[in-house]
Parts: sequence; structure tokens; C-alpha cells
Amino acid sequence: TSTATVAVMPECNDVDIQIQKTDIELTTTRSGGAGGQNVNKVETAVDLTHKPTGIRIKCTQERSQLKNRELAMKLLRSKLYEMELEKQAAEERARRGAQVGTGSRSEKIRTYNWKDSRCSDHRLGRNFPLSQFLDANLSPMIDAMQAKDQEEKLALMTQEANQ
Repeated sequence: TSTATVAVMPECNDVDIQIQKTDIELTTTRSGGAGGQNVNKVETAVDLTHKPTGIRIKCTQERSQLKNRELAMKLLRSKLYEMELEKQAAEERARRGAQVGTGSRSEKIRTYNWKDSRCSDHRLGRNFPLSQFLDANLSPMIDAMQAKDQEEKLALMTQEANQ
């Protein structure tokens, strides 16, 4: 009368951020504000827009356009990295939730009935001889689970294709 949950998760890869030059719109302007004549004459401010995400970064921190451009690219890369990390974390949470569920006893996966010498898999709706599990012969159940998984994926692909 106890419950256990197990989640088998793949290792996460490091996020690699690739920024294409065609994805960036870069404009320069005069910085304005305090700083003498240099601020009013030389275009040192950088306004960078990442077209695919719409992220806009305006950088006027440094006195040279090159440094401001590098700083803006660094900030953009950092924001894109955070977005990708959050996306991966959300996908991992969804996978974990799909595997584990709530962990309550109502989410039975398998019941081992010693009295009737059977193992019932509630996801498949099938019974298997208990002796198979005791002898570590899990292939009939694994094959049935793989077939069910393939059916679910095929149904999902069919549903997406019809939309």
C-alpha cells in the first residue's frame, strides 16, 4: 500500500547561442547628455535590435562606438541565453510532469497481486504473469509499452497534420 515515483531524464546540454549578422539591426546615434563636445559630435550610442525575438538594447555606457557595440552584443547574448535556459527548463518540467504526474496513489501504473500471481499494468490495461517479473523477464511489458508510445506519437502527429 505504498507509492513510489521515478523520473528518467536525459542530461541537459549546454546552451549554445548563435547570433546571425542578418538577424541584427544596428543603428548608431549621438549619446547626448553630459560629456562635452564629443557627445554632441560623435555617434557613440548603439541601438541594437534582434529581429527574431524583438529584443532591443540601447547602449550609451562607453565613450566609443566599438565598446558600446561589444557591450550591446554581450547583453543580447546574455538575454538570449536566459531565454533558451528558461525554454529548456520548461521542457524539462513538462517531461518530468508527464513521467511522474502528481505522485498520488490514484495514478497507479502497476499493481503486483501475489494472491492471484499477476502483475497488472494500468497504463496498458493488461495483466502479466507475476513470475515473469520475478524472473526479470520484462520484455513483453516493455514491448507493449513501446507499441503504446508509438501509437500515441503517431496519433499526435496525425492530429497536428490535420490542423
